Amino acid sequence: MLIRRIVLTKSLHHFRFLSHSATAAVLPDLEDFPKPDPKYAETIHAVVRVTSGKNIAAKERKAGRVPSIVFEQEDGQHGGNKRLISVQANQIRKLVNHLGRSYFLSRLFDLEVRPDLESHDIIEKVRVLPRKVHLEAGSDAPLNVTFIRAPSSALLKVDVPLVFRGEDVSPGLKKGSYLNIIKRTVKFLCPADVIPPYIDVDLSELDVNQKLVMGDLRVHPALKLIQPKDQPVVKIAGARVSDQKKSK
Repeated sequence: MLIRRIVLTKSLHHFRFLSHSATAAVLPDLEDFPKPDPKYAETIHAVVRVTSGKNIAAKERKAGRVPSIVFEQEDGQHGGNKRLISVQANQIRKLVNHLGRSYFLSRLFDLEVRPDLESHDIIEKVRVLPRKVHLEAGSDAPLNVTFIRAPSSALLKVDVPLVFRGEDVSPGLKKGSYLNIIKRTVKFLCPADVIPPYIDVDLSELDVNQKLVMGDLRVHPALKLIQPKDQPVVKIAGARVSDQKKSK
């Protein structure tokens, strides 16, 4: 899979408050936070699937479709309003390959459900977050996908990918230590409109034996960390045992 490295160049220096009405919720401006790459702003096309089961799933995959389910997700805790659908296998495979699995599962997509792929009738058009994607071992062919509806009112649990930068100037790495990446994603409860495509992790000031924990991550204040704040994310560890032996 191709996982694209993204470098954040803007600093988190101010918030601008805005309101669409006198009673609207006020959130800080998203301008200074990572945004999804518009290159992958793609509508996922789906068809209705009437029934489920092992045989039905096998027929769908043979026809080039991936059995899928769309759930309701109002507050990040409860499911419901299930719709059985099938999506195009080649489209899902392309998105997962281009984005990387973690980035695919933290990105919102528009989903259009039709009676069949040739029909112009749209049964449902909704914004969704991919929750799970099962890939076939060896081939990475998608076997099934689960989506969650993501209206603006939704609060969603998201494993947000981490992007590490600053290795080239880290004091600890310059001294010969090595980068011990402990977490590559961190789980947050996110308003649907504020789901980050990634979280930038700055290593540029880390020295030997220093670490960053989840509470150190700089994110939009609307995001709620649902893992322990003191859980380590990355550490600049001392030289490996093998390297120490070589230096003797």
